[in-house]
Amino acid sequence: MPGAAMARRFMCEVFVRRMASTATAAARPSATELRALRSALFAKEQARQRALITRTEKMEVTLQVPGQQGTLLIMNKGISTPHCCARHLTEWHVNSSALALVDGEPWPMHQPLTHSCSLSLLHFKMEEPHDVNKAYWRSCAALLGQVLQNAFKEEFAVELLRSPELPVTSGAFCCDIVLDPRLDSWVPSKEALRSLTQDAHQLIQQNLPWEPLQVSPSVALEVFVHSSCKQKEVEDRAEESGNGLVTLYRCGDHVLLSGGPLVARTGLCAQYEVTAIHSLGQTELGLYRRAQGLSLPLQLQAHHTVWRRLRERAERLVEVPASPEPAAVAEIPGSEVQQSQNAPSPAQQ
Repeated sequence: MPGAAMARRFMCEVFVRRMASTATAAARPSATELRALRSALFAKEQARQRALITRTEKMEVTLQVPGQQGTLLIMNKGISTPHCCARHLTEWHVNSSALALVDGEPWPMHQPLTHSCSLSLLHFKMEEPHDVNKAYWRSCAALLGQVLQNAFKEEFAVELLRSPELPVTSGAFCCDIVLDPRLDSWVPSKEALRSLTQDAHQLIQQNLPWEPLQVSPSVALEVFVHSSCKQKEVEDRAEESGNGLVTLYRCGDHVLLSGGPLVARTGLCAQYEVTAIHSLGQTELGLYRRAQGLSLPLQLQAHHTVWRRLRERAERLVEVPASPEPAAVAEIPGSEVQQSQNAPSPAQQ
């Protein structure tokens, strides 16, 4: 039975990877070395997949875009992305499109199209913003994880746990982490939170793309060979996916796992603030913390009085239910109201 054989092979790979992870735990690379290693493995797999396309095949992409309804584009199968399609329209479409719908399903802007399809481009001022807002909140959490991974001294390990999938109506996006035990007594000050916020804005100003790459679990396990938490997440996401694959994203040199699409680029974030880091208690992994933040996209800005109220809400601990129910409405907080020196870094703690 091919399915049973594949399952046995995957479980063997999982066992081998876990053993390798245990064996190398004592020799865990520094944060800089980990970023370089993971980014190199991402690039290697990306190049391998692109090399599989030995000849150019054409496909038809039918636009479902206001003012361009029914327009037919002839694109390259497995190469052209929704972002490539947007470039055939206007600069506004290129800069404003955060997510795509391919045959009605959410699709990252930088993920190659694999078949003839209908294509919609989503932005933040749409009448039905649910899909793009959900992707935006997930992307803000990913950006927070990237900031936290890079914020501390090289000798301090930072373990990013699986980020809770939250609706924007929760009031804050979250990133769950376990820091090096030597930082258990660290209590983030307002200055430290401002420093983390400044780090996030540096990434936003770089306007980095979130590059998606679907890979087999064995590739993802190799990327995260030094993290038992991420290896467990790979197994879980492989089981949850319909095709047995997992999706990696790369932002600069930071590689992450995601259970859903991210928006096109960091530059779509505008107002962004790290609001709190709560301690949730000791676990077998160490002191469990929940970092939280608040953000509004480039196309939706809030007056400072509204932002202050939203920030106060985002400072309170977000309780994550065991089985969160999807929100009936998913709108960016404060989107109904539009706009009419350097602090000590955690690296110094």
